[in-house]
Amino acid sequence: MSDATVVCSNLSFAWPDDTPVFHDLSFTLAGGRTGLVAPNGSGKSTLLKLIAGELRPATGSVTVQGTLGHLPQSLPLTGGLTVAEVLGIDAVIRALDAVESGDVGEEHFAVIGDDWDIEERTRAQLGRLGLAELAMDRSLSTLSGGQIVFLGLAAQLLRRPDVLLLDEPTNNLDQEARRRLYDVLEDFTGCLLLVSHDRALLDRMERIAELDSGELRLYGGNFTAYEEAVRAEQEVAEKNVRNAEQELKREKRELQQARERAERRQSNAARNLKDAGLPRIFAGNMKRGAQEAAGRAGQMHASRVSEAKARLDEAGRALREEQRITLELPDTQVPAGRTLFLGERLRVHHGERAVFADGGVGLTVRGPERIALTGPNGAGKTTLLRLVTGELTPDSGEIRRNDGRIAYLSQRLDLLDPDRTVAENFTAFAPERPEAERMNLLARFLFRGARAHLPVGVLSGGERLRATLACVLCAEPAPQLLLLDEPTNNLDLVSTGQLEGALNSYRGAFMVISHDERFLARIGVDRWLRLADGVLKETTAPEV
Repeated sequence: MSDATVVCSNLSFAWPDDTPVFHDLSFTLAGGRTGLVAPNGSGKSTLLKLIAGELRPATGSVTVQGTLGHLPQSLPLTGGLTVAEVLGIDAVIRALDAVESGDVGEEHFAVIGDDWDIEERTRAQLGRLGLAELAMDRSLSTLSGGQIVFLGLAAQLLRRPDVLLLDEPTNNLDQEARRRLYDVLEDFTGCLLLVSHDRALLDRMERIAELDSGELRLYGGNFTAYEEAVRAEQEVAEKNVRNAEQELKREKRELQQARERAERRQSNAARNLKDAGLPRIFAGNMKRGAQEAAGRAGQMHASRVSEAKARLDEAGRALREEQRITLELPDTQVPAGRTLFLGERLRVHHGERAVFADGGVGLTVRGPERIALTGPNGAGKTTLLRLVTGELTPDSGEIRRNDGRIAYLSQRLDLLDPDRTVAENFTAFAPERPEAERMNLLARFLFRGARAHLPVGVLSGGERLRATLACVLCAEPAPQLLLLDEPTNNLDLVSTGQLEGALNSYRGAFMVISHDERFLARIGVDRWLRLADGVLKETTAPEV
């Protein structure tokens, strides 16, 4: 294992409008593979940029032992670049070509340095990523999003970094490409820190770093072990809260009982003194003594109540906020076997290119099937969903739809009006529901109080997805068929879990496009389809 390390000491950072991101953040990462997880907007990408030296901290320092490579989520590349230029080897290749042609100028040897084998190393690296046939002079504008991600990764690996930072490297990758990435990163021997919402990738990490509320905590083991540790922490925290609540009730009860005893003693003492006929001064002294004793007892019990409140507050701070979606959606129930969509011999062309093979494709969806539609990027999966919704008309073929409502959540999540609030959008989908019922349902989707009255346009990606799901699943009439296109793209892990909860409550049929096999396994998919080379086939569930 490499001796590479990353040390952040008392790191603070804020945006130009003084919005704080971190304050006094300190941690050390040694060699090995670390997955960085946090809700969207917590500063994961910002932290990677600070480590890479692309941003300067307001206070504190970052120390990196060894050379560093950074693959950001959005690559700053222009379409006019060639593959060799993106890889950073174009000058070396030109120098090698010059030497091979007999030009022995010193400037060529200076450019080549120790990279005499750069072409062989490049081909080997590209081959591992499935890009072995990529020409060095090919333009970037002709490559897919997944190919560009792999090209950027190959560029970093060719520099042999000791520390490698990756930001959402599986975005835009189909399942085959993801497996190639997993294998390449498995062999990386330096210090790897990556941001990802891909749980299969995170399960290949050796530790998980959780960034939350400006603090970073390290958990040994992979993501599954991290989830178990967090679950155990939550159970302990919930038990501590229950115990603290019981202690507070007991102390309050004892305080009240102490007050009542003191009042009875004072009342009895006053009556006894009066009956005893003692001198007034002596009786006054005895009364003051009894009051002072009662006061001390009351103060002791009041102090215990205050201490119990403090312990309850402390226990509550360790308790993670409930972030799951649990609800019943009986209106979405679909009778078993009811045909919701039937398409036969469907053909579509994009320009001169036929999306599906000769003869077209056929698809039947019955309730309440839970269908996963898989296949390589560019195979036509989104096109097929658009045919089901009626958003796209086939060039030929027959389509029959049931009268039941079909809802489509595209990758753009553009179903809601961004200028209207969450509550206003919800009302538009379910105008007959009483307001109290609407607000209660929104609360089930974690839109409580003022959050329900925010404009949709200011919501994060996860919040917008929750708002869209609330409106669609609780609409009148309820959808019998739900179509989702890469719904977990750009979602943090918490939001992905919330989506899983909502879909597990849904009782209709759905068809979902996703490369996230863990997500598909958790939403109860019972039918698997694969679209590749223009052909739609039934397949089996992958091993997760």
